[in-house]
Amino acid sequence: MIKYSLKCEAEHAFEGWFSSGSDFDGQQARGLVTCPVCGSASVAKALMAPAVATAHAGEGEVPMAMAGGGVPAEMIAKMREIVTHIRANSEDVGARFPEEARKIHYGEAPARGIIGQAKQEDIGALLEEGIEIAPLPVLPEDAN
Repeated sequence: MIKYSLKCEAEHAFEGWFSSGSDFDGQQARGLVTCPVCGSASVAKALMAPAVATAHAGEGEVPMAMAGGGVPAEMIAKMREIVTHIRANSEDVGARFPEEARKIHYGEAPARGIIGQAKQEDIGALLEEGIEIAPLPVLPEDAN
């Protein structure tokens, strides 16, 4: 997975996750990459800062976060509501996330919502196996 900082023609900044650079190019060419604020399909890659590992993430884990700058307050409030609902209705399996996700997908464990952490290579492998996963956004208050 690769994360791009994106910007639309109206200067709205946002992020997008893609399986590869060519995946972004293909989706953009088909008009599938659109601004979440205004809906514009005129989107380009923005200047990005390099990823820096922090002590917050475990060894080799991928910190998944969304930049708060430029995101309307109502979007943050809605994400906060969604994240709260997901956390309240999911089992936190921690670093066992890839293993548990596979067990659920292949019917070896009961179907249920789970949350946890995964390394970059595990994320790619789960997606390649057709296991539907998504990063949980890190809200501004989580980054402190």
